Amino acid sequence: MIKCGIIGCGVIAPTHVEGYQALPDVEIVHISDLIPERMEKLGEKYGIARRSVDYHDLLADPEVELVSVCTDHASHAQIVIDALEAGKHVVCEKSPGRVPEDLKRMTDAAKRHPELVVSGIFQHRFQPANRTLRRLIEEGKFGRIVGVNLVFNCLRTNEYYQKDAWRGTIAGEGGGVLINQAIHHLDQLRFLFGGIRRVSALTANLTHQGVIEVEDSAAFVVEFRNGVFGTVNATNSAAEEWRSMLSVTGTELCLEYANEKPVHVEGLDAARAREVEEALSLEIKEQVVGKQYYGVGHTAQLADVVDAIREHRAPEVTIADACGSAALVMAVYESARTGNWAEVPEY
Repeated sequence: MIKCGIIGCGVIAPTHVEGYQALPDVEIVHISDLIPERMEKLGEKYGIARRSVDYHDLLADPEVELVSVCTDHASHAQIVIDALEAGKHVVCEKSPGRVPEDLKRMTDAAKRHPELVVSGIFQHRFQPANRTLRRLIEEGKFGRIVGVNLVFNCLRTNEYYQKDAWRGTIAGEGGGVLINQAIHHLDQLRFLFGGIRRVSALTANLTHQGVIEVEDSAAFVVEFRNGVFGTVNATNSAAEEWRSMLSVTGTELCLEYANEKPVHVEGLDAARAREVEEALSLEIKEQVVGKQYYGVGHTAQLADVVDAIREHRAPEVTIADACGSAALVMAVYESARTGNWAEVPEY
């Protein structure tokens, strides 16, 4: 039995609770939150008796082996480091950090504790369609990839930002749509097409003036390390709840892919196009935990972390890899601030 603790009882915490509860021989024994009412509500709903306002009390609990960090962005790095120093395995929600210094501190701490499993949540890598698409790309079904375009739309109202004081602030969140919502799909780009060398970006606050001090819209060009060019356009001011649209242009096959489903597939070989479309259209039978647009990946990623602990191996998404996606976001911010291309470091 692997026993878990959850630090942070806000919006994302129930997804972790339900994800762990779906796994065999895993038990949540301790939760923590600075806001007692929020912690009590989560504990009562899911029957978790041990509760602490100070997360250090949770880290001192000898029963807790694995910790999920579900707090605000600014606190992630220190809590992850404290958990590692306490001898706990760790899963950290996105974004792994708020600024580049956070990422270095976290990855340095992980290197000091190679005996511990440390992962960052990027559940879209575990979506069955995304895993299938990556396999099809690796098998050469598209020929040579020559272009990638991502459009991400969602809606975050002023009321959303006013619910928590840290949201929409540089000090608390580190950014806006890119670091909080679109980061999942920027990670998807890295997962599908490899690392990104540099970016050239523009960002703006178009509809939340006077409410947030960060961007609600962004557009940028990416240069992948393999030489492919791509574009990204993201906003949380759209008239739709959540939609990602990815186009992949290859020398033998082209794909339009929305919310992990094929919309249009066309290529030089009609049979190959049908094969790819059918492979990406398989019905998902796994259970969704949390919001529908989270997909089925949370439980699968938590299962991978638990298995990694039991098998004494690295998780599929290491903290260094997760920090790579956060570093991409931070490079976009640097480019928008300076007006120049910004290099994307690797961890």
